[in-house]
Amino acid sequence: MKLAVLPGDGIGKEIVAQAVKVLDVLKKDGASIEMEYANIGGAGYDAEGDPLPETTLKLSKAADAVLLGAVGGPQYDKLDRPLRPERGLLRIRKELNLFANLRPALLYPELAAASSLKPEVVAGLDIMIVRELTGDVYFGQPRGIEIRNGERVGFNTMIYSESEVRRVAHVAFGIAMKRGKRLCSVEKANVLECSELWRDVVAEVAKEYPEVELSTLYVDNAAMQLVKNPKQFDVIVTGNIFGDILSDQASMLSGSIGMLPSASLDANNKGMYEPIHGSAPDIAGRDIANPLATILSVAMMYRYTFADAVTADRIEAAVKKVIAQGYRTGDIWTEGCTKVSCTGMGDAVVAAM
Repeated sequence: MKLAVLPGDGIGKEIVAQAVKVLDVLKKDGASIEMEYANIGGAGYDAEGDPLPETTLKLSKAADAVLLGAVGGPQYDKLDRPLRPERGLLRIRKELNLFANLRPALLYPELAAASSLKPEVVAGLDIMIVRELTGDVYFGQPRGIEIRNGERVGFNTMIYSESEVRRVAHVAFGIAMKRGKRLCSVEKANVLECSELWRDVVAEVAKEYPEVELSTLYVDNAAMQLVKNPKQFDVIVTGNIFGDILSDQASMLSGSIGMLPSASLDANNKGMYEPIHGSAPDIAGRDIANPLATILSVAMMYRYTFADAVTADRIEAAVKKVIAQGYRTGDIWTEGCTKVSCTGMGDAVVAAM
């Protein structure tokens, strides 16, 4: 298995290093894993003047899967927009055609007190958010800032084709079939024509999955329901911008954004795996970041790209064990637990394996 490892910026290097420790354990146990490192985001700009250097893109296309840390930092905010770290992230998703983003929101029982909601509201939480990743307002044209009637005007285009909606809907229905057979489609069809199309196409795809119960919610109601009664959801499918916001909201239900992994898949389940959080430049270099989302992203890599549920279960069981043993990084620490560093948490997971 050939992996492209892209640590990126900020805490990216620290959290990826802990995930690589897990991969090293698997190698020692006989797994054939080749890892090659490359730059992306601000690191790509610093090294080669491009947030997605051609060498990085070539490596990522040739690899079986991509492990990504995080991108971004305040020192890049004044760059021209095409040169900013986030543009590198958007481009690699588009270039690899990673259209389906899987973001689980799972609450470990021991972390119920760390959630922003009452334990009785979130206990047992287990949601999968399927976010379309290569369309919508992030990629739509035209876009820009220009002068109109003597003042600056910024504009972006929300756009989806029928085929884009259909393919991500199939992914979501397929996942729902393996879980609780309940799928909620989230859009804003009451005011957006783009969402009208989304709703119509999802309803058409639903006819191919009669065992799955399909419901629909407007995005503002969905945001409210995630706080009011999150356990009503099993699988959520939504567009790029709505999915970006709702999955970050759901992360706080699980105790910390540092706990949530993600998978971004193409039509053949080749994927890029990364934590859903950002580069956190304010804590970079202090060895206090939570690496569990990145480690759990490796578990998702084995589950979805390599179809190796045994190894995925092994990694996830190790994470559950260290949580049950009371190890906590600062973002999920509560009184009576053992506070550990980013490195310490990685070592604890390796020991649990």
